[in-house]
Amino acid sequence: MRDAEVVLAAAGVPSPRADAELLAAHLLGVGRGELRTAAALGRDAPPELDRLAELLAHRSARIPLQHLTGSAPFRGIELAVGPGVFVPRPETEQVAEVAVAAAREAVRLRGEALVVDLCTGSGAIALAVAHEVPGAVVHAVELDADAHAWAARNVAALAGTVAGAAVLHRGDARTALRELDGTVDVVVSNPPYVPPGAVPVDPEVAEHDPAVALYGLGADGLEVPRGIVAAAARLLRPGGLLVMEHAEVQDEAARAAVDATGAFTPARTSVDLAGRPRMVVACRLAAGGGTTGPVDVEHSPS
Repeated sequence: MRDAEVVLAAAGVPSPRADAELLAAHLLGVGRGELRTAAALGRDAPPELDRLAELLAHRSARIPLQHLTGSAPFRGIELAVGPGVFVPRPETEQVAEVAVAAAREAVRLRGEALVVDLCTGSGAIALAVAHEVPGAVVHAVELDADAHAWAARNVAALAGTVAGAAVLHRGDARTALRELDGTVDVVVSNPPYVPPGAVPVDPEVAEHDPAVALYGLGADGLEVPRGIVAAAARLLRPGGLLVMEHAEVQDEAARAAVDATGAFTPARTSVDLAGRPRMVVACRLAAGGGTTGPVDVEHSPS
């Protein structure tokens, strides 16, 4: 493990020790804690670790760790990921937390919750909500064929373990699910929002995350997010909640995009666990300007 850490550190991998341990644990089919115990006791490396050098070489080339292990953890579930799909990030777990809280409130009020996850990618947010909220039905929408295939794999794999239900659709997030217009309790989205020319620094992102999942189009990267806001305005019932991820420098523009519709309460910005402004949250107004049966909940990271 010490040797592996040195190899990855020399390649500029940000978390060399953790990645070395996770790769070794993956090869052995054990948890990271069990691996640490074996290393601390000075046990001989089993033959399964003969492939560790190969994986270290791939990781040193900055192939994402999750592509090498084939999975990514997200709020207590394990998602299958690989080339062609955006690898879910820890900061998006906080976006999912807001959606989970709102869905739980809808279930408390009416006994059920209807949730839509637009630009679902691997299905991370949709499956997290379905996993954590009994009584929730989550419709997940993805246009890209490769990402949709990964989402379908995850929906199938987790079908018997989630408390609610997840239904996957292939389509344009901006126009999908018109049959649900005006009935949805929560619309949640982690859309592409990177502006053109703002190439991510990390090779794992710039070279391996699909461009369609990164770049939000338009001069400010918010063309796709504005389409998500418009879709949420038609999908949500009065009092329904929109929560959408954005870059930390886009908080003002994201609020302006929501407020410009005239369909929501004044948008507010919520922060991730690091205290960075990373999501816009707003409640759908009724036709007369009020909210009916709100599912919005005050939320602070914990």
